[in-house]
Amino acid sequence: MTAGRLALVLHGHLPFVRSLRPGSLEEDWFHQALLECYLPLLAMLQGLASSEDVQPRLTMSLSPTLLAMLDDPLLQERFPAWLALRLHLLEGAPSACAAAVNHLGERIEAMADFWESLDRRPVLAFAALQQAGVLDLITCSATHGYLPLLREPHQSVRGQLHTAVVAHGRQLGCRPQGIWLPECAYFEGLDAELAAVGLRYAVLDGHGLLHALPRPRYGVYAPICSPGAVAFFARDSASTLPVWSARDGYPGHGDYREFHRDLGWDMPLEDLQEVGIDDARPLGLKLHRVTDSACGLAEKEPYDPSRATARADEHGRNFVADRLTQAERLARAMHRDPLIVAPFDAELFGHWWFEGPRFLEAVFRAGASEGLTFTTLRQCLEGQPRLQVCRPAPSSWGQGGFHTYWLSESNAWMTAEWDRAGRAMLTLMDRFGEGQGQRRLLQQAARELLLAQSSDWSFILRAGTTTDLARQRLDRHLSRFWRIRDHLEGLQNLPPGWLHTVEHEDNVFPDIDLSPWQPSPSRIS
Repeated sequence: MTAGRLALVLHGHLPFVRSLRPGSLEEDWFHQALLECYLPLLAMLQGLASSEDVQPRLTMSLSPTLLAMLDDPLLQERFPAWLALRLHLLEGAPSACAAAVNHLGERIEAMADFWESLDRRPVLAFAALQQAGVLDLITCSATHGYLPLLREPHQSVRGQLHTAVVAHGRQLGCRPQGIWLPECAYFEGLDAELAAVGLRYAVLDGHGLLHALPRPRYGVYAPICSPGAVAFFARDSASTLPVWSARDGYPGHGDYREFHRDLGWDMPLEDLQEVGIDDARPLGLKLHRVTDSACGLAEKEPYDPSRATARADEHGRNFVADRLTQAERLARAMHRDPLIVAPFDAELFGHWWFEGPRFLEAVFRAGASEGLTFTTLRQCLEGQPRLQVCRPAPSSWGQGGFHTYWLSESNAWMTAEWDRAGRAMLTLMDRFGEGQGQRRLLQQAARELLLAQSSDWSFILRAGTTTDLARQRLDRHLSRFWRIRDHLEGLQNLPPGWLHTVEHEDNVFPDIDLSPWQPSPSRIS
């Protein structure tokens, strides 16, 4: 009998940043994530799945907005040209970085070939890995809305969850049983909303279980069942800190690729403008290594691919050895095999930490040889139907851990905007939802409402990064929502073709179901 099990969980998400203008910063976000994270992860998992010696098991969320973009013909068509431009820009890289340039060029060409081998349909490849038992694919809320701040009116939460479940089923062929709650954020009563749309398990940060009532017998090392019949798993900080922390963990090692120095910052602006890039920005072309965390970006040394690969393999073996030691220690104190749950943002592996996919491959290979058992969250529940009943504590992950990051001076104002628009949607459904004549307008209003509720805009405002872009996105979706509202109520007319243009640009959830926004008369105000 094994001493324990390890459940690796990756959260795949991007905000809906489909742009009709090629070469936009938002489109760069998507294409960089595809090149550096999602395609390498797929290639790695496919390779391991074909091996007789290694059996990878991974739980992975694919948010509905990410799925929509992965399967969008416009973005699929633009990706090869985006890759070709990167290869062209590498030709002007400094000769001192020749090894890094060659390595990155070969990676881009390999991913371009892999992209074509998938017929430009990575969603189908993810679905095939789930059918093979490699992946347990779970969902997220529709647009990554921060659910504790959307709970009034309660139909806003239901709209996020129901839309997500339907979209997941349409694109992957089966409805999800699990969910990655955005920011792992939980409020009391959310379990009933999850159960109502058929979701049976979710992941919380550690304090969501450690502060549960009653206190879980096994802490974070076994799932619990809420009174609403939803299972909750908790993050184990001992297994996650070495992986995600650039300061205290593996990614900060001097041999790994430096994230913050990019050819897009080093090249003269006029050279970028010659190829159609209007401003200096990260291009995903990083040619230096971390070197020393204390040195400045200008002092970073050229990246050595062979050293970085060897280090990722070493760290993968170390991680497995540490988990086996941890599991053996826990097993001596428990009356059951401990479950170690290690959740991460998917883009840590490849985007933020370039060698992350290689590290994961090394973890799976070392685990197979050393006897570490990998499992998915669904497998855990299928083999362990009896769970302790506890009420999870309201919580979230990240700084503060209890919603404070999302209620700061920089972003708290958004909550009132979501509340006002959410209540207006109920009023529109109450007045116009029965007939079919206004269905297109109501559906687009629902899309704009969901897109405005994305927690990504709150996060950006709090982090202080591309704040102008976040405000523009929020303003755009809310202004479109209110314009539709005003048209429906006879306050103004929409210009000819306006609705068609907006539907084409914000084309997420093409079959959106309006039933979650059916109002409860006593709750409209």
